[in-house]
Amino acid sequence: MKKVTKLAALLLTAALALGIAAGCAAQKTSDTSSQPSAADKPVEKTKVTFVLDWTPNTNHTGLYVAQDKGYFSDAGLEVEIVQPMEDGAEMLVGANKAQFGVSFQDSMLPAVAGDAQIPIEAVAALVQHNTSGIISLKGQGMDRPKGMEGKKYATWDLPIEKATLKQVIEADGGDFSKVELIPSTVTDEVSALQSHMVDAIWIFYGWAGIAAETAGLSTDYFAFKDIDPVFDYYTPVVIGNTDWMKSNPDTAKAFLSALQKGYEFAIEQPEEAAEILLKNAPELDKELVKASQKYLSKEYKAEVTQWGFIDPARWNAFYNWINDNNLFAVKIPENTGFSNEYLPQ
Repeated sequence: MKKVTKLAALLLTAALALGIAAGCAAQKTSDTSSQPSAADKPVEKTKVTFVLDWTPNTNHTGLYVAQDKGYFSDAGLEVEIVQPMEDGAEMLVGANKAQFGVSFQDSMLPAVAGDAQIPIEAVAALVQHNTSGIISLKGQGMDRPKGMEGKKYATWDLPIEKATLKQVIEADGGDFSKVELIPSTVTDEVSALQSHMVDAIWIFYGWAGIAAETAGLSTDYFAFKDIDPVFDYYTPVVIGNTDWMKSNPDTAKAFLSALQKGYEFAIEQPEEAAEILLKNAPELDKELVKASQKYLSKEYKAEVTQWGFIDPARWNAFYNWINDNNLFAVKIPENTGFSNEYLPQ
């Protein structure tokens, strides 16, 4: 009996010892797990600011898709999308207040050549071809440029704008001096045409042209690039701060790679992409957004295999036309203002 008791006592002592050890180990494990490990710590993301050219629209859908689908986050980026100040996207990007933004090959010219240069360059084409042209009410003879003679055109009074119109009108046998130029106050192209406030308006068909279609307005339209290929320049484009991108090439490439995924999604899934844009900009007309998205899904890449690619020959052709017509204070050198080096390879 004593031997059994002694044995039991020994077993009890051993059990208690094991229990205490196990408890200590558990406590140690618990203490360790309560401390965040290096793997558990949130990875700090690189902040990037992107400034639009105007209010959100279907030119920007891929940007919002990349944000919504987590493509930027997956690339280690925290992207803030902002709207431009009165000076536009170029000044914000040039001052590195935003690293990327939206601009246009024609309007960004003063920022990339001449005495007022700032460190920006185009790094991706949002739409592969220029979809801009002249819209008018159907049957007024402006399905071709010559028909603008004697009609009211809403002008911004810009040298490149007027030189473009002059060239396409004269190429069609018309007289540009016979066009009635009135200062543009157009904010709604459909109502401006319906009210006969103006007869002809320069538009981007992917938005204003589709708006006319969805409003049931019968119109005529001609695209500048169809009259003269020199006007198939890049509009709109993504611009980046040149100095920042040179210092942060991997981040710039990561951003454009994620952005490409957003636009590839918008190409393949225009309905869902339109819903994502509407979620981020609920003030937009749903019917217009969906119709515009369907149209632009075929224009983001068009015939090229690489989204965002800028053809140097087309880019240079337009700036050379500006040189030839003395539309800028200095001669623009070849390959000014753009780069394909940050696009995904």
